[in-house]
Amino acid sequence: MTERSIQEPTLLLLTALADAPRHGYALIQEIAAISGGRVRMRAGTLYGALDRLLGQGLIRVESDEVVEGRARRTYALSDSGRAVLATEAERLRAVAAEAERRLAVVRPRLNGAFA
Repeated sequence: MTERSIQEPTLLLLTALADAPRHGYALIQEIAAISGGRVRMRAGTLYGALDRLLGQGLIRVESDEVVEGRARRTYALSDSGRAVLATEAERLRAVAAEAERRLAVVRPRLNGAFA
């Protein structure tokens, strides 16, 4: 990946895989939980993103199995994906710290208005 930030759905997907491998439906549930229900990823969007991330080498297939007659593929974060997620987490942490620092600055008032 490049040095630019990653999009939120990708960030949520990589985060959902950071602590354990998961299959598609579990990823949809985990993304909803991580985002506090704000992001509800649909299956078509999820599988398109998984294919893209597989192609980029950020995730890998952990296992393929048949459960109750249906194919189930489980995905895991690759070493490269872990590095990208760690870099993005640090970038977000730095931006948030700067935002908090700037919000804490009290600007002197000039004629009743902030300078």
